[in-house]
Amino acid sequence: MAKKAAQKKKGNPNKKLQGRPQNRSKNSAKPKSTRKADGKAPGKKQSTQRIKEDKEVKKSETMKAYERQKKLEDTMPLGGALLQATSKLPVPGMQYRKPDRWGISKKIHDIKKGFGKTMIKIAVIVLALIVLLGVGIILINHFFKVNSVTIEGNRHYTNDQITDMVLGGRLGQNSIYLSMKYKNKDIEDIPFIETMNVDIVSPSAIKITVYEKAVAGFVEYMGRYFYFDKDGTVIESSEVKTGGIPQVLGLDFDHIILYEKLPVESDEVFKQILEMTQLLDKYGIDMEKIYFDKDYNMTLYFGQARIKIGDFTNIDEKIIRLKDILPELEGKKGVLRLDSYNGTDSIITFEVDK
Repeated sequence: MAKKAAQKKKGNPNKKLQGRPQNRSKNSAKPKSTRKADGKAPGKKQSTQRIKEDKEVKKSETMKAYERQKKLEDTMPLGGALLQATSKLPVPGMQYRKPDRWGISKKIHDIKKGFGKTMIKIAVIVLALIVLLGVGIILINHFFKVNSVTIEGNRHYTNDQITDMVLGGRLGQNSIYLSMKYKNKDIEDIPFIETMNVDIVSPSAIKITVYEKAVAGFVEYMGRYFYFDKDGTVIESSEVKTGGIPQVLGLDFDHIILYEKLPVESDEVFKQILEMTQLLDKYGIDMEKIYFDKDYNMTLYFGQARIKIGDFTNIDEKIIRLKDILPELEGKKGVLRLDSYNGTDSIITFEVDK
């Protein structure tokens, strides 16, 4: 009994080995954990497998999307593809448009529309006025163009020069323009011309009356020509010699001032020059030069011939006789003496130059 009790107290030494495998190898597999439902994280091996499966799924979906896009590009034109791609893009400002509670947008639209119609009407009216104005100008230029010009009183300027002075400019050949330009107004500030009057005779004809300055002669000084009147006042200065005006030689002066008298000893010489010029013009004699000696006796120059006139005694008879003799002096070189001619039985001599 005591032996049994001792064995009972010690227990069965083989009892501890019950329920355990006797020959368990080191490489035997451990049972997988099934505690997922407890809320605990799965094992490392299971997590790696799940990530691989997710990658496979995403890759598959990407391939499917690529195949769908490829198929869409193959079957749809480029414009349609772009339209489809951009159709859902938001338009800037559209999503922020506020509701028009008082109809302001409609009013603005109506105002713009009305303004546009008004501008069109104004443009049409302006265009019509421009066309009418152009037609009017063409008609005026046609029916009121100056074709006939009559000029009187000019001596120092030719008809063409006078015509250019009066009819110059863009509208210078229009009689209406000329009638307004020269109405109650004369043309002034022209060398050798006092004034010029322009009269409109008809829509195509005008008359120009020239009033020249009373020029007695001119003197040459320092390379220029100074023209003076009957009083000896210098009225013009030019680098060009004007025909029909005699040149005066023999006068002594040391300066000339424009619009002042020539500084000579006696002013009587200017009256003699003017009187001589008028006499020669009266009898149709063209004189080139007048020479005065120290006693103011005159000598006239015609080509190479010189005519001694002397003083103004019997001046009319001398000029009348000169008119008859001049044709015989053409081409001759010498001196014709009329200084002692009195109109009766005086002897006239011609001394040929040697």
